[in-house]
Formats: sequence, structure tokens, C-alpha cells
Amino acid sequence: MTKKLRIAQIAPLIERVPPKKYGGTERVVYYLTEGLVERGHQVTLFASGDSRTSARLVAPVSESLRLGRKAHSAFLMNMMMLSLVYEKMISEFDVIHSHLEYLSLPFAFRSAVPTVLTMHGRLDIGDHCKMLRCYRDIPYVSISDAQRAPVQDINWIKTVYHGYPASCFEYNDQPGDYFLYLGRFSEEKKPEEAIRLAKACHIPLKIAAKVDPADKAYFENRIKPLLNHPLIDFVGEVDDSQKRELLKHAKALLNTIDWPEPFGLVMIEALACGTPVIVRKCGSAPEIITNGKTGFVCESKLDFIQAIRGIDRISRKVCREEFERRFLSECMVTNYESIYYEILGDRLNGARFSGNGKAGKQIVISSPQS
Repeated sequence: MTKKLRIAQIAPLIERVPPKKYGGTERVVYYLTEGLVERGHQVTLFASGDSRTSARLVAPVSESLRLGRKAHSAFLMNMMMLSLVYEKMISEFDVIHSHLEYLSLPFAFRSAVPTVLTMHGRLDIGDHCKMLRCYRDIPYVSISDAQRAPVQDINWIKTVYHGYPASCFEYNDQPGDYFLYLGRFSEEKKPEEAIRLAKACHIPLKIAAKVDPADKAYFENRIKPLLNHPLIDFVGEVDDSQKRELLKHAKALLNTIDWPEPFGLVMIEALACGTPVIVRKCGSAPEIITNGKTGFVCESKLDFIQAIRGIDRISRKVCREEFERRFLSECMVTNYESIYYEILGDRLNGARFSGNGKAGKQIVISSPQS
């Protein structure tokens, strides 16, 4: 019988687990934690006190930092949480899985208990690569093969795609006539291009996005003047229920990002509803979306226009089937579980688990079609 593990999951404190509204990493941590508990592992989740979980919850703060009423330093509170895990509770775990990226490195380096470190953000900014190379032997997990491009010479052990339960999003083969932009307003996500494309192609566009304080000036100066148009419906930031309804009834997701996004949960959320994705060819997009099958991967404005006009050629049933084949949470949990066992097995044998396991070597679990 396979030994059940004592696992620490460390989530960022900026959003609760799962997030009330916008938030990707915390959503992934939620489904991973729930899946591990279902498999009988003893899981401790380190997260904000308003989190929902079947695991034991250890909460350094009572509310998530972005939506909470009290002002805290995210940096200091996350560091305090890491100190709690590694300095006071370390003996309680067989393996630690941190989603705090760079903050975890000095703690993980000195720990006798192995740490799995999932990188959720982009790696091509500033001194990120130098920092990772200072701790190159820690077991790193990428969330797409493309994410590794800026720093390939560290101990990447596997690519694990994010996943959702099959029941999380409802398949719909009778969409409305609108296109959808979903996410947040920031310059690298190019929401103004989605608006201009909608106007150029004369299509209704719903925009469901949040405005972070850092992006407020960009929104006020570049986006707000474009919203006063009969084709544009600005919905604002939405919760999970609203998001599901918007995605389910959208004709397509119009994802005009222009940066090397490491994954992009919104793309698999759309596929789960049967909604095709129109996206720029950058970052993980060519790994997630199959051009001409589950949407269109575009390089130019003309590509986007042709994709919008040709969206009816994409089968919504095929989009849902692709989600079930590649992006179920069961697959994600199985992949992480196998990583934990391999690392612990190699440690018992006095060896470091090393590999360059990219997404092609993932375990894929099939699900009945909707």
C-alpha cells in the first residue's frame, strides 16, 4: 500500500483560497489541496483565514490581503508564514509545496524536508533568472514548457498544467452573439486591442476585468475613453458564478495578451464551457490552444480579424473534449502526487530527483464526454 503523505501547501496571502473574485494561483492551490485530501493525504494549507478547505488550515492573517479591511505588508506577512512553516512546524511534514516562488528559496535551500516549488509567474523580468540560478538544485515545477525559456539550466522536474474538476464549468453548445474579454486591465494584456477589434469587426464585446491600483492610471487614460460605445459592455470584476455564465454564453474568448503568460487559466475555463479561444501567439498560448481546432492562435491584426470572422468553424464540442482530455484537476493532482513520491524516494536513496520532464510526459486522465 502506498504511504500517505504529510503535505504542506503554502499559498500567497493576497487572495483567499479559493479567491472570491480574481485570482489564479489561489484557485489552483484550492483544487490541488482538495484533490490531495480526497486521496487520503494529511494536508495542511497555509493561507488566509477566510479560505475554504477540507485540509487543516493554518492562517497567519484572518482575511486575504487584497480584499481584507486591514492593511498588511504582503511581503512581511508571507515571510512570517514561511518562517512558521520552516522553523516551527517543519517536523510535521514529509514534503512542502510552496507557491510563493522566490520568497521560498532561502528557506527551501536549508530545509531537511524537501520543497517542491511551483513557479506561477513569468521568469523573464529583472534579476529573476539570476536568483533562480543561485538555487538551481531545488525541484522546480513549470506550468507550461514555454515558461522555462528564460532560464532552462535549473532543476526543472516536470511541467504540470493547471486543471479544474469536470463539473466546475457547464458545457453550452448554444452561445450568445457576444465575444468576451476576461481578466484584468494591464498594459501587457492589451484590452484596448480587444475593444478596437470589436469595433472594427462590428461585434458585441463584454469586458469583465478588475483594475489593480498599479493599473489605475492606465485604465483611466487608455481604457476608459474607449468604453463609451454601443458594442462595448463593461461588466467590471466578477465572481465565479458570474464568470461561468459569461464564459458559457460567449461566442468566443478574445484574449489579446501581448506577454509571455506562463499559463492562462481563463483559456481552459473557456474550453471547459465549449467556448473557443482567440489568442495572440505568445507564452503558453500555442501549448494550450490548438490552432484551428480549439480556437485560433494569432500573430497579426489581420489574423485576429480573420479568426473573429471564422469562429463558427470551431466545434464547441471539441473544445470541451480537449479540456477533459488535458486539463482536469485529477490529472494535475496525479502529476503532483507522483512528484512528491519521486522526490521522497530519491531522498531515501541519497539522490536528488532530477529531470527535464516537460508536459509531453504528463499523466493524462480521460473523462466521459459531456
